[in-house]
Amino acid sequence: MTIRVPSNCDGSKRLCVARFGPGPRASQSPSPDRSALPVLRYDRPAIGLALGLSGLAGFVDALGFLNIGGFFVSFMTGNTTRLGIELAQGRLDGVLVAGMIIALFVVGVICGSLVGHVGKHRRQAAVLAFVTLALALSAGLYGAGLAIAAAGILALAMGAENAVFQRDGEVTIGLTYMTGTLVKMGQRLAGALLGGSKRAFLRHFVLWLSLLVGAFLGAYAHLHVGLSAIWLAALAAGGFTIVAFFMPSRD
Repeated sequence: MTIRVPSNCDGSKRLCVARFGPGPRASQSPSPDRSALPVLRYDRPAIGLALGLSGLAGFVDALGFLNIGGFFVSFMTGNTTRLGIELAQGRLDGVLVAGMIIALFVVGVICGSLVGHVGKHRRQAAVLAFVTLALALSAGLYGAGLAIAAAGILALAMGAENAVFQRDGEVTIGLTYMTGTLVKMGQRLAGALLGGSKRAFLRHFVLWLSLLVGAFLGAYAHLHVGLSAIWLAALAAGGFTIVAFFMPSRD
């Protein structure tokens, strides 16, 4: 855009030309595809951590789902649908369970964000330490015979886990929900059909696959040891905490 403004910068009253934006010879690099950035902005150790945590989310979600009869502890879209169904059918117990899980998930996100803020340069390790403690608490509650309370704390832990990868207060890698990941994978596949990168979809596919594998392992563990498998999840979260502590922070 060109704007002509009066000026006497050279002693005359001629019109000087002020140009805004690149001139005719300026080269303009294409803007990056923002929807493809969330995983690529991290280095390989961080991506590996994200895949492990996605698997942990699948593991925990399977345990919660099997324990409380069709409610999720990390997938709030499904619980919101379930809440609507329970309301329509007038089942107060289902309404209370779905509402409790959704509320505790949100509380977990809040707690994870606050803990990460306090942790500063070690925010990822701080958040994961909180997740580890929450999972251990859930396992203890289950051992005490408080299965519903244990499931609620699982939801809190999964909410907090989503605060591991944040920048400027925004989640950059969603670890416990895959709808957006599958949408991005579909977009990358469409782009490949239109001549774009043939491998761009893989990062989204692998993240989804990690959750699937975690869910399989969680269901398998539940089949053999029941909800006591939460201790395995807590142990894994503790391991991820140590890994995150020694990773260079880029958030």
